[in-house]
Amino acid sequence: MDITRNGSAPATFGPETTFTGEVRIDTPFVGTDGASVMGAHVHFQPGARTAWHKHPLGQTLIVTHGMGRIQVEGQPVRAIRAGDTVWIRPGERHWHGAGETTAMSHIAIIETVDGQSATWMEHVADADFLAQVAD
Repeated sequence: MDITRNGSAPATFGPETTFTGEVRIDTPFVGTDGASVMGAHVHFQPGARTAWHKHPLGQTLIVTHGMGRIQVEGQPVRAIRAGDTVWIRPGERHWHGAGETTAMSHIAIIETVDGQSATWMEHVADADFLAQVAD
């Protein structure tokens, strides 16, 4: 058994190549001893979001603070709120982030395949980010 103490891993900032706006990423666990699961606590400031991306084995998001937005390609933009859990299926092209005027944090849980956890694509256009939220 290993215990990782809170604050023992340094925070990083979401790189401009895969995020828009101010995003802080805490990585409390990464798979060891052959395990492929990893997790991150991601904090989005208002207007911040991921680029379009997909995961080979899917992704679970547990919203821990605030209210944000998420969209799967071809579907409407949806609201996500503290307490919500979101399952994104393997290969679903999507993005997620804060609201226009609200911050949002979530825990992301993903698995890697051959060392890769995500395929990153283009940034989400402002017009798409600001589209009316379906719920």
